Amino acid sequence: MLMRIDRSVLLLIDLQERLYPAIEDGAQVLDTSLWLTHVAQKLDVPVICTEQYPRGLGTTMPALRNLLPESAVVEKIHFSAVSEGRIFQVPGGDRGQFVVSGIESHVCVQQTVLDLLDAGRQVFVVDEAVGSRRANDKALALSRMRQNGASIVSREMVVFEWLRQAGSDLFREISRDYIR
Repeated sequence: MLMRIDRSVLLLIDLQERLYPAIEDGAQVLDTSLWLTHVAQKLDVPVICTEQYPRGLGTTMPALRNLLPESAVVEKIHFSAVSEGRIFQVPGGDRGQFVVSGIESHVCVQQTVLDLLDAGRQVFVVDEAVGSRRANDKALALSRMRQNGASIVSREMVVFEWLRQAGSDLFREISRDYIR
């Protein structure tokens, strides 16, 4: 059950301009998602980003969107990013471990996580990288996802499992630049 760089993909769910301002602790969710994206890219872990009805909710937050190639962004209409099947067709979508970040915890994140689990994927939800408008909705969603087989993890759990060991130049670089 350890996260591995050769099996993982980072999935960023609906971190969009018009939804983000309403999210409790939204700055932390965005900052952690940016941090995870930088680390994933440094370690060659693919990143997939979804956008829920961008004509209505806007596009992905610019600070995050500017880090991603166009091929990594998937538009969707269903709350679950799995429903339309396109996340499995983009680079990294065929991997068995999904590290999940995004909003809202109790809607798109939860429905995507439950569908990923149903599709046989291992799912790791990064606690400080998911959010909802209300804290209670986030807490209930995390509990439900855990009850159904998702692992709730911290961002440092992700990076240390991806790195696996200390002593390498890469470990020193990641440690210096991202772990404080």
